[in-house]
Amino acid sequence: MAALALGMTGLLFAGCTTTDTKSSATAAEKKQELDAATDATLTKLYESAPQSKELVARARGVLVFPAVLSASFIFGAQHGTGVLRVAGQDTGYYSITGGSVGFQAGAQSKAMVILFMTDDSLAKFRASSGWTIGADATIAVASVGANGSIDSNTAQQPIVGFVMNNGGLMAGVSVDGSKISPLLL
Repeated sequence: MAALALGMTGLLFAGCTTTDTKSSATAAEKKQELDAATDATLTKLYESAPQSKELVARARGVLVFPAVLSASFIFGAQHGTGVLRVAGQDTGYYSITGGSVGFQAGAQSKAMVILFMTDDSLAKFRASSGWTIGADATIAVASVGANGSIDSNTAQQPIVGFVMNNGGLMAGVSVDGSKISPLLL
Protein backbone atom coordinates (compact mmCIF):
# COMPACT_ATOMS: atom_id res chain seq x y z
CA MET A 1 0.00 0.00 0.00
CA ALA A 2 2.82 2.42 0.89
CA ALA A 3 4.64 1.61 -2.37
CA LEU A 4 1.45 2.26 -4.34
CA ALA A 5 0.89 5.58 -2.55
CA LEU A 6 4.50 6.63 -3.14
CA GLY A 7 4.22 5.69 -6.81
CA MET A 8 1.01 7.69 -7.23
CA THR A 9 2.58 10.71 -5.52
CA GLY A 10 5.49 10.50 -7.96
CA LEU A 11 3.10 10.41 -10.90
CA LEU A 12 1.24 13.43 -9.57
CA PHE A 13 4.48 15.39 -9.28
CA ALA A 14 5.54 14.31 -12.75
CA GLY A 15 2.28 15.73 -14.06
CA CYS A 16 2.83 19.02 -12.22
CA THR A 17 6.27 19.72 -13.58
CA THR A 18 7.08 21.22 -16.90
CA THR A 19 10.26 21.20 -18.86
CA ASP A 20 10.74 23.81 -21.51
CA THR A 21 13.57 25.44 -23.38
CA LYS A 22 14.34 27.55 -20.29
CA SER A 23 15.21 24.54 -18.12
CA SER A 24 18.88 25.36 -18.71
CA ALA A 25 18.42 29.07 -17.99
CA THR A 26 21.31 30.97 -16.47
CA ALA A 27 21.21 32.13 -12.85
CA ALA A 28 20.57 35.71 -14.04
CA GLU A 29 17.62 34.56 -16.17
CA LYS A 30 16.19 32.54 -13.27
CA LYS A 31 16.48 35.57 -10.97
CA GLN A 32 14.81 37.79 -13.56
CA GLU A 33 11.92 35.32 -13.98
CA LEU A 34 11.49 34.99 -10.22
CA ASP A 35 11.58 38.78 -9.75
CA ALA A 36 8.88 39.28 -12.41
CA ALA A 37 6.71 36.54 -10.87
CA THR A 38 7.19 38.15 -7.44
CA ASP A 39 6.00 41.52 -8.75
CA ALA A 40 2.93 39.84 -10.30
CA THR A 41 2.18 38.00 -7.04
CA LEU A 42 2.32 41.20 -5.00
CA THR A 43 0.04 42.97 -7.49
CA LYS A 44 -2.46 40.11 -7.19
CA LEU A 45 -2.26 40.32 -3.38
CA TYR A 46 -2.97 44.07 -3.43
CA GLU A 47 -6.00 43.48 -5.66
CA SER A 48 -7.37 40.71 -3.40
CA ALA A 49 -6.75 42.56 -0.13
CA PRO A 50 -6.11 46.30 -0.57
CA GLN A 51 -5.00 46.69 3.07
CA SER A 52 -2.13 44.29 2.37
CA LYS A 53 -0.29 47.06 0.49
CA GLU A 54 0.02 49.04 3.74
CA LEU A 55 1.24 45.93 5.60
CA VAL A 56 3.85 45.21 2.92
CA ALA A 57 5.05 48.82 3.10
CA ARG A 58 5.47 48.53 6.90
CA ALA A 59 7.15 45.12 6.78
CA ARG A 60 10.88 44.89 7.51
CA GLY A 61 11.17 42.09 4.96
CA VAL A 62 8.86 40.46 2.40
CA LEU A 63 9.40 36.83 1.33
CA VAL A 64 7.43 35.91 -1.79
CA PHE A 65 7.00 32.42 -3.25
CA PRO A 66 5.09 33.01 -6.52
CA ALA A 67 4.46 29.32 -7.28
CA VAL A 68 4.48 26.59 -4.66
CA LEU A 69 3.47 23.31 -6.30
CA SER A 70 1.69 20.77 -4.10
CA ALA A 71 0.70 17.22 -4.95
CA SER A 72 -0.58 14.37 -2.84
CA PHE A 73 -2.02 10.89 -2.80
CA ILE A 74 -1.94 9.73 0.83
CA PHE A 75 1.57 11.25 1.03
CA GLY A 76 1.89 14.87 -0.03
CA ALA A 77 4.72 17.22 -0.83
CA GLN A 78 5.18 20.82 -1.88
CA HIS A 79 8.04 22.84 -3.31
CA GLY A 80 8.68 26.34 -4.63
CA THR A 81 11.27 29.09 -4.92
CA GLY A 82 11.05 32.69 -3.81
CA VAL A 83 12.80 35.96 -3.13
CA LEU A 84 13.32 38.01 0.03
CA ARG A 85 12.97 41.75 -0.38
CA VAL A 86 14.20 44.18 2.23
CA ALA A 87 13.56 47.90 1.70
CA GLY A 88 12.36 47.10 -1.82
CA GLN A 89 15.62 45.36 -2.81
CA ASP A 90 16.12 41.66 -3.52
CA THR A 91 18.43 40.35 -0.80
CA GLY A 92 18.25 36.58 -1.19
CA TYR A 93 16.59 33.65 -2.88
CA TYR A 94 14.95 30.76 -1.01
CA SER A 95 13.24 27.43 -1.49
CA ILE A 96 10.25 26.10 0.43
CA THR A 97 9.53 22.40 0.86
CA GLY A 98 7.04 20.48 2.92
CA GLY A 99 5.39 17.13 3.29
CA SER A 100 2.30 15.58 4.80
CA VAL A 101 0.63 12.24 5.41
CA GLY A 102 -3.09 11.56 5.61
CA PHE A 103 -6.25 11.19 3.55
CA GLN A 104 -5.51 13.52 0.65
CA ALA A 105 -5.33 13.48 -3.12
CA GLY A 106 -4.80 16.18 -5.71
CA ALA A 107 -2.45 18.83 -6.97
CA GLN A 108 -2.40 22.61 -6.90
CA SER A 109 -0.22 25.65 -7.29
CA LYS A 110 -0.38 28.46 -4.77
CA ALA A 111 1.52 31.63 -3.99
CA MET A 112 2.76 32.52 -0.52
CA VAL A 113 3.74 35.94 0.82
CA ILE A 114 5.41 36.11 4.23
CA LEU A 115 5.81 39.50 5.93
CA PHE A 116 8.41 40.00 8.64
CA MET A 117 6.88 42.90 10.57
CA THR A 118 9.68 43.37 13.13
CA ASP A 119 13.44 43.74 12.86
CA ASP A 120 13.82 40.83 15.31
CA SER A 121 11.71 38.39 13.27
CA LEU A 122 13.59 39.30 10.08
CA ALA A 123 16.99 39.00 11.79
CA LYS A 124 16.16 35.53 13.17
CA PHE A 125 15.02 34.37 9.75
CA ARG A 126 18.11 35.71 7.97
CA ALA A 127 20.46 34.22 10.60
CA SER A 128 19.09 30.70 10.11
CA SER A 129 20.44 28.24 7.58
CA GLY A 130 17.03 26.57 7.39
CA TRP A 131 13.81 27.77 8.96
CA THR A 132 10.78 25.59 9.69
CA ILE A 133 7.39 27.26 9.97
CA GLY A 134 5.73 26.25 13.22
CA ALA A 135 8.97 25.10 14.86
CA ASP A 136 11.32 28.06 14.42
CA ALA A 137 8.55 30.65 14.13
CA THR A 138 4.80 30.92 13.89
CA ILE A 139 3.16 32.66 10.97
CA ALA A 140 -0.20 34.32 11.50
CA VAL A 141 -1.99 33.50 8.25
CA ALA A 142 -4.02 36.60 7.43
CA SER A 143 -7.75 36.42 7.83
CA VAL A 144 -9.32 38.61 5.15
CA GLY A 145 -12.95 39.71 5.24
CA ALA A 146 -15.35 39.75 2.30
CA ASN A 147 -14.55 43.43 1.69
CA GLY A 148 -10.80 42.72 1.56
CA SER A 149 -10.09 44.02 5.07
CA ILE A 150 -7.45 42.24 7.14
CA ASP A 151 -8.15 41.13 10.72
CA SER A 152 -6.53 43.74 12.96
CA ASN A 153 -5.20 41.11 15.41
CA THR A 154 -3.36 39.31 12.59
CA ALA A 155 -1.83 42.57 11.38
CA GLN A 156 -0.19 43.05 14.81
CA GLN A 157 1.76 39.75 14.72
CA PRO A 158 5.55 39.68 14.12
CA ILE A 159 5.18 37.43 11.04
CA VAL A 160 2.11 37.58 8.78
CA GLY A 161 1.41 35.26 5.86
CA PHE A 162 -0.90 35.28 2.87
CA VAL A 163 -1.69 32.23 0.73
CA MET A 164 -3.30 32.67 -2.69
CA ASN A 165 -4.44 30.38 -5.48
CA ASN A 166 -5.62 31.41 -8.94
CA GLY A 167 -8.96 32.45 -7.47
CA GLY A 168 -7.46 34.82 -4.88
CA LEU A 169 -6.72 34.54 -1.18
CA MET A 170 -7.23 31.13 0.42
CA ALA A 171 -8.94 30.83 3.80
CA GLY A 172 -8.25 28.24 6.47
CA VAL A 173 -4.88 27.07 5.16
CA SER A 174 -1.98 25.94 7.28
CA VAL A 175 1.65 26.58 6.39
CA ASP A 176 3.15 24.81 9.43
CA GLY A 177 5.82 22.23 8.77
CA SER A 178 7.18 23.91 5.65
CA LYS A 179 10.94 24.38 5.61
CA ILE A 180 12.50 27.46 4.04
CA SER A 181 16.16 27.30 3.03
CA PRO A 182 18.50 29.72 1.25
CA LEU A 183 19.25 29.12 -2.43
CA LEU A 184 22.46 29.89 -4.25
CA LEU A 185 21.42 31.34 -7.61
